[in-house]
Amino acid sequence: MPVISMFYGIVILMYYMDKGKHKLPHIHVRYQDDEAVFAIPSGKLLEGAIPINKRKLVEAWIEIHGDDLVADWHLAVNGKKPFKIKPLK
Repeated sequence: MPVISMFYGIVILMYYMDKGKHKLPHIHVRYQDDEAVFAIPSGKLLEGAIPINKRKLVEAWIEIHGDDLVADWHLAVNGKKPFKIKPLK
């Protein structure tokens, strides 16, 4: 489960070969004890929950890096390591 970015206590992960359950490109997000799954590149919350202020940061980050996330998704589902993506600053 490679970490592809971290910012403001938020950890963004993209698992290898992870297309079975959600059946569409997505990322896993952790913040403290909370976890959520977001579709890419839409930013739609698919599962779980994180605080609303952190959710808005994740949604903005997805919007900024949508193309990079889709490219990383193609790598990950083919068993290759996704690239790191710049955090929000």
